[in-house]
Amino acid sequence: MQSGWKMPSQPLSQQDMEAWKAQLDDISEQYKGLLEDLLSRMAPSEAADSVYSDMRESFEAAARSLMSNPNLLWQTQSRLMQDQWLLWQQGVRTMAGEQVAPLVTPPKNDRRFKDEVWTTDPYYMAIMQQYLLFSQVVEELINDLDVDPTLKRNLTFYARQLVNAMSPTNFVSTNPEVMRRTLETKGQNLVDGLTRLREDLANSAEGINVRMTDRSAFGVGENIAVTPGSVVYENELIQLIQYTPTTENTFKTPLLIVPPWINKYYILDLRQDNSLVKWLVDQGHTVFLISWRNPGPEQRDITWADYMQMGPISAMEAIEQACGEKSVNLLSYCVGGTLTASTVAYLTSTRRGRKVKSVTYMATLQDFRDPGDIGVFLNERVVQGIEQTMQMKGYLDGRSMAYTFNLLRENDLFWSFYINNYLKGETPAAFDLLYWNTDGTNLTAGTHAWYLRHMYLENRLVEPAGIELDGVKIDLRKVSTPSYFVSTKEDHIAKWNSTYYGALLPKGPVTFVLGGSGHIAGIVNPPHKNKYGYWTNDTLPETHEEWMEGATFNEGSWWPHWQAWMTDNGYVDTDPKKLVPARQPGEGELTVIEPAPGRYVRMTIPEVLGEIPSST
Repeated sequence: MQSGWKMPSQPLSQQDMEAWKAQLDDISEQYKGLLEDLLSRMAPSEAADSVYSDMRESFEAAARSLMSNPNLLWQTQSRLMQDQWLLWQQGVRTMAGEQVAPLVTPPKNDRRFKDEVWTTDPYYMAIMQQYLLFSQVVEELINDLDVDPTLKRNLTFYARQLVNAMSPTNFVSTNPEVMRRTLETKGQNLVDGLTRLREDLANSAEGINVRMTDRSAFGVGENIAVTPGSVVYENELIQLIQYTPTTENTFKTPLLIVPPWINKYYILDLRQDNSLVKWLVDQGHTVFLISWRNPGPEQRDITWADYMQMGPISAMEAIEQACGEKSVNLLSYCVGGTLTASTVAYLTSTRRGRKVKSVTYMATLQDFRDPGDIGVFLNERVVQGIEQTMQMKGYLDGRSMAYTFNLLRENDLFWSFYINNYLKGETPAAFDLLYWNTDGTNLTAGTHAWYLRHMYLENRLVEPAGIELDGVKIDLRKVSTPSYFVSTKEDHIAKWNSTYYGALLPKGPVTFVLGGSGHIAGIVNPPHKNKYGYWTNDTLPETHEEWMEGATFNEGSWWPHWQAWMTDNGYVDTDPKKLVPARQPGEGELTVIEPAPGRYVRMTIPEVLGEIPSST
């Protein structure tokens, strides 16, 4: 049988011995440096400490529940003993030369055990099966515990993190690919990996922000975020980009895009072949987009209401100066959509609802009844810890937020890079989406603490007058603006079984569409790729399950469906007599400040915090 690694058949030469000694000395030095870095980070922030405390108490509650259920305890112990007995029998039969079918195999989507050695070498096959069987026992045990559903969700998440951290693929001696690489390079992979680990630690706030891509391969405004346009307005919080038209005539009503400020806007303008911004310009829209500032301590007191006033409302006023139009169509994404819903409700309550002709919400939570796995980090204890951290610093470091979000998909977004970077010593490949994913933004204390408490913890946006902004109580049920909601079936950040209930709130006409795939791929889904598909339903029943039962599946991208919704309902007028000559940035009352993508989007977290000199 093929083995994962083999000791050399001949004794090592003196030269090889000296090479190995040199590598071991280098590894020792790197390891000592790593320990020094780790020791300097031993005191966690209040936010991190609150997560650790919640994890500990969750496991203590699970232990109490298990001890009070003798039958479940006995079943679990019996299952573990039976698995060990079956593994021992399998090992004996394998040593006797029998071909034995594995007791358990990993799911098809589990890429950790893709190397054939896991199924051809008895040693590695036994390790893999031991791990998988243990994983199954833990999962089944938690499912069978008689505990509160919220506690069970937290236990499931915490246990998954620990079990996946224990995977044999994460250790040198039990990963056949790493062992082969170590022998081939005489340990240089481990030296290189330790160097990268220390570099990544130095660029992390809490935890480890593993390097996911070759950042030197990309430049904002050079090969990503390159749709032509100009910054025509700015304030302390935003730059407003007006994009250069590509059609002779454009629709009369401008389109304002409100992206999230968690990460940067250019996920909507990553490459020319998947840029939603470029596609919208090519359809004949006069496109404006908000580029949010990457905030630092000096923006600590900026509130949700300030984001509304300095964001969409200021942008709409600037668009009126640029185009002479008193109303706009709004297209929003993620937390930018939650802000947009607040803004439309605020304008409705202040009798300015007509400033918005239509509003689109992409993967947007308004009803936070089920926040998904991120809810593990958003209970009262953890939110209080986050609030204390932000109160001291004035912001939440975006690198900490990125680390948290990566743990929601830990095997794909953390451990796979951990193995490749630190154990195999490989350089990450160039991938623009992962470049964007690591180009984070800070979150202001005044806004983010309010958002976590009022939206995630208390779910007050769905309550009539549950939110007050600048002295105005808002109510989403009073909004008569036509709304288009698009969510995605596999979204783990804005789960569609929650976003759907936001669509039931407005009193105006509502269209709800469900795209395939997840939070990013399902939204950034250009028509020419003909991927994923989407579901439509002309009715809005009381539950998302009923909506899905009556939905029709459609091939391809939802983008053309949205464009048809805009044109068929007259939110943009396609009558040639109603079109206007294409508007160039700087032609109206606003002058060009600088070319797109502007300064704000180029500001990195280390630059904002003064860790490195600013390049802007």
